[in-house]
Amino acid sequence: MRIDYYRVLGVSREASDEAIKKAYRKLVFEHHPDRNPNSRTAEARIREINAAYEIVGDPEKRRSYDRLHWGDETRDDVVDTAVILDEMEKKLFDEGRKELFAVLMKNVRRIKDELAVIRERTVADQGYDSFKETIIHARAAETLEEFITDEMAGRADRLVEVAAQMMVSQGVVGKNDEPGMRALRKGLGAMIRKGRIHGFAAALELFYERR
Repeated sequence: MRIDYYRVLGVSREASDEAIKKAYRKLVFEHHPDRNPNSRTAEARIREINAAYEIVGDPEKRRSYDRLHWGDETRDDVVDTAVILDEMEKKLFDEGRKELFAVLMKNVRRIKDELAVIRERTVADQGYDSFKETIIHARAAETLEEFITDEMAGRADRLVEVAAQMMVSQGVVGKNDEPGMRALRKGLGAMIRKGRIHGFAAALELFYERR
């Protein structure tokens, strides 16, 4: 079952930052183990509350969380961690794809220049022109960093971090499993990069004309 951080804190997704902070303080006061010495669930409840506030209590992380559209509905049928991770990877892939597509669509001249390079390589490779994805993806990988601004890189880092923390809360990887966390972050970042490469290809395909 997906954990909805807003529900954990007892607030709506439209709640203000101040309302979230007040809800968090109230819950910590009510459920702190020191105030509930005989409770077997107090520590687990506090960890859940802290994990939720760590995400939605931070404006940047909250925006990333909301962009990933996670936690609005619960789905009891989705309990396989592999399925949960796959869903997250698809979301990050789509974020990267849409992002690079939007960047290139603002620079039609660059799209046409890239098509000229790709057309030359394609003809050299197979003797005739076509929209060959392997060549296009290779060219995208070569030039990708030219399109990535500091703002885009920072946003991707935030998305990966929020996604990783969400995967921890879902039991995909243990919070104290450092090698697992490194591998998870690397894999999530790779999905954004893969999405960007496909966004590059999608933009070029709109302007491709076979010769």
